Amino acid sequence: MSRSPLRFANAAIAATVVLTGLHLDAQAPTEKPAQTSRVNILPIRGNIYMLVGPAGGNATVSIGPEGVLIVDTMTADLASDIISAIRTLSPAPIRWILNTHSHKDHTGGNATLATAGKYIAGGNTRGGSGASIVAYETSLMRSNGSAESGDALPSEGWPTDSFFVKQKDMFFNGEPVLLMHRPSAHTDGDSLVFFRRSDVIAAGDLFTPDRYPVIDLSQNGSINGTIAGLNYILELAVPEFNEEGGTMVVPGHGRLSDESDVGDYRDMVTVVRDRVQNLVSKKMTLEQVKAARLTMDYDGVYGRPDYTGDMFVEAVYKSLTAAAATKSTTPGRAR
Repeated sequence: MSRSPLRFANAAIAATVVLTGLHLDAQAPTEKPAQTSRVNILPIRGNIYMLVGPAGGNATVSIGPEGVLIVDTMTADLASDIISAIRTLSPAPIRWILNTHSHKDHTGGNATLATAGKYIAGGNTRGGSGASIVAYETSLMRSNGSAESGDALPSEGWPTDSFFVKQKDMFFNGEPVLLMHRPSAHTDGDSLVFFRRSDVIAAGDLFTPDRYPVIDLSQNGSINGTIAGLNYILELAVPEFNEEGGTMVVPGHGRLSDESDVGDYRDMVTVVRDRVQNLVSKKMTLEQVKAARLTMDYDGVYGRPDYTGDMFVEAVYKSLTAAAATKSTTPGRAR
């Protein structure tokens, strides 16, 4: 589907406004430090901004009278740049850090940003100092090392509050902020963050329009859970006109998107899943499935040297065959 050049032109103009310090945010300091060269700012709507790292990793920031809330903190080496970027928008303290999952390219800056922030509420608070950090329960366990993974963080970066139900509700800077768990998607600890009044969704790595979805099988991710998560974003999102605009979606990596972008991506993921499923049902091996080049028509858009179509197909194949094996051994089912 074609994209309106006007929308991208407007986004570019808006970004330039922020970079030159001419935005009208009432929370902004009178004198702002120079824009960081490694983390760029893109205004989305109202008091919600997208921070873009040098490797395409994204964070989402809410600025307002209650302070600063940030979704994901990129990598540890970018933490000071993120703080500098936030300070071009507001001198208010960082109050909340929300993690969409536990991978360290989204949580690496937790410790530095939490230490630089100020407590407002929530769970274990390190003696009442620092920003509060919220994540889904399994993400907490991987961040604090109680579940084995490569995602362990310094104690200052551990979530101070977690949830294990479908949704956790907050109200901050004049709007509902909803953390919505999406089971067994990119990982088993994924959360969407929905700024309901601003109509902005921070999707984490459940949606990455610059590459095929990464399915972390070691953390119980799955292809069907990923598709279910994308469909859930589409249920929440509402376009403004001709399938463009409306609800804005901040991906874990890649460009700012809308419902149409998510729909295109969901369609691609579903097509590849169905192609792999067809060959799995014919008892083909992984090597035979790879040899069929099932992503050839998509590789030019979503393939990357560090995550190719073959790698995605392998993840889909292993996810589907693992699910089939689990189903066949479930008590009460025919073998």
